[in-house]
Amino acid sequence: MHDIRLIRHDPDGFDAGLARRGVAPVAKRILVLDERRRALSTQLQEAQSRRNEASKAIGAAMGKGDKDTAGALKTEVAQLKQSMPELEERERKIADELQDALAMIPNIPFDDVPMGADEAGNVEVFVWGDKPSFDFRPQEHADFAPALGMDFETGALLSGARFTFLRGHMARLHRALGQFMIDRQTEEYGYTECAPPVLVRDEAMYGTDKLPKFAEDSFRTNDGRWLIPTAEVSLTASITGKIIDESALPIRMAALTQCFRSEAGSAGRDTRGFIRQHQFEKCELVSVVKPEDSAAEHERMTEAAEAILRALGLPYRKILLCTGDMGFGARKTYDLEVWLPGQNAYREISSCSNTGDFQARRMNSRYRPSGEKKKTEFLHTLNGSGLAVGRTLVAVIENYQQADGSVLAPKALAPYMGGMTKLEPTA
Repeated sequence: MHDIRLIRHDPDGFDAGLARRGVAPVAKRILVLDERRRALSTQLQEAQSRRNEASKAIGAAMGKGDKDTAGALKTEVAQLKQSMPELEERERKIADELQDALAMIPNIPFDDVPMGADEAGNVEVFVWGDKPSFDFRPQEHADFAPALGMDFETGALLSGARFTFLRGHMARLHRALGQFMIDRQTEEYGYTECAPPVLVRDEAMYGTDKLPKFAEDSFRTNDGRWLIPTAEVSLTASITGKIIDESALPIRMAALTQCFRSEAGSAGRDTRGFIRQHQFEKCELVSVVKPEDSAAEHERMTEAAEAILRALGLPYRKILLCTGDMGFGARKTYDLEVWLPGQNAYREISSCSNTGDFQARRMNSRYRPSGEKKKTEFLHTLNGSGLAVGRTLVAVIENYQQADGSVLAPKALAPYMGGMTKLEPTA
């Protein structure tokens, strides 16, 4: 959500910021709505003030025996009481229209975000690791993983497309990856482990900028709750409406949860395999910080995600997204892309974003600076994947595949694998 005062102060600058994203000017429309709302608010306040003055004057007129004046004042008060509900309703409607308009405007990129219309404008920051060499032609996971326990047919039979049933050692490897991630993030990077609900109300989705714009990308239950598309929603929304003491910052939370996405905008993409599922597991990272600390926190969070890839020995590259490829609520985003030998390509495995105060304004989440009794400021929130478990599973089995169809387990996972060092294919 944007600060209406900033739009009033510099509408041209606001539109210029949006133009970097390829968004048409909106400040004029916003300010027209704002002026109408403020005019109605002023009119309502004046009516309330006049009603109070007239009500007091009735008593004074009656005390003087001036029945004519008292009668005229009573008529005026009655008329004001009759007209005020209409004014209140008009103000409410225009306020809602303004709020809805503001809610549909994406965040303004930071100045150091590169310009670009789409992913072609993204900038490679650096590359880590040597791509594995094979004495055979590496396969895509969808071709050899079924023999290792990645059962696409049963998943589709039970739930339809984009669902998978994991069995045996494949399920064990998947679980090991998730446990490894959450342990590393909590023990080495100081994130507090959380186990949040995966069903949330509208307010949580709205506060984390998933509503109203992206409703079709998520699943909704019959009772009006939402299955979380990412634990970012539950974790970030946990500070909704709160005023946090500066001494309690930063707040760093991590959760290993199931996530659910309808993938409404991805028709025809990654229809084979385990890359793009309706249900998947992810280790999510969320930070809540003071504004002046958010840039450094963004680098720290991204490093925490990178550390998982390095520990697993998975080659990857770090990408700074351009203005046209960033998410709706982000001011700056790094994507981590892992190397998949079977596809001979890098694929996204983590996205770490700094949203500035965009989400905090939607949630009305603030902090009180040390020494202040009344003054509060909006917080900055950040979120990232550390990592997506399913995509990490794909990366592991493709990078560690062997000529006989088996897969070696990364050494870092040894404490979680119960002595198993290799996944063997079965009939």
